[in-house]
Amino acid sequence: MNRVAFLIDGFNLYHSLKQAQRDLGGTGTKWLDIKGLCSSYLHLIGGRAEISQIYYFSALAQHLEATNPDVTKRHRNYIACLEATGVQVQLGRFKKKTIKCNHCHHEIKRYEEKETDVAMAAYLLECFIQDQCDTVVLITGDTDLAGGVKVAQRLFPEKKICFAFPYKRKNAELKTLVRQSFQINKHSYAQHQFSDPFICPDGNTMHKPSSW
Repeated sequence: MNRVAFLIDGFNLYHSLKQAQRDLGGTGTKWLDIKGLCSSYLHLIGGRAEISQIYYFSALAQHLEATNPDVTKRHRNYIACLEATGVQVQLGRFKKKTIKCNHCHHEIKRYEEKETDVAMAAYLLECFIQDQCDTVVLITGDTDLAGGVKVAQRLFPEKKICFAFPYKRKNAELKTLVRQSFQINKHSYAQHQFSDPFICPDGNTMHKPSSW
């Protein structure tokens, strides 16, 4: 048996879902059943692969609530669906950053999502240190994880790391670091959606947002 842990960069995946929804002519993709999606790709990993853990890394965009009051409510409801299916959610934060425009020289306030890359790298090592799995699949196209992957490979050469690139997030640099990688296609997103409504084990009912 090949025990497989999936580590998912929530924001990298989210932007991929938005692109896929546009390319599918508006077909909903954001109400994604991540466990179902991961399960559908186990045959590519091989070795009688079975899911041991799924970790989803994201952050709540509370700074957008003034202009989009339901943004964090929608995200929390989605997180409840993920947790109901056994996905372990790890939340980071957004940090305000002041930058200066090169053209007008005015200061602009921006918010950057923080901690996800570090958290994913830390959990990658933790999965191997605690022998939670034989293979880790990283669902991301973000090169910030390259350093963590190299360290994990050096310390645990007997373990396997694989990249599953979200739709239109394929990364040539990351591909060279591992023995196996594959691309998630847009149709897989559409095929693996939660039911609407989704009934959680505690009886709470989650409805898919109309734009999702």
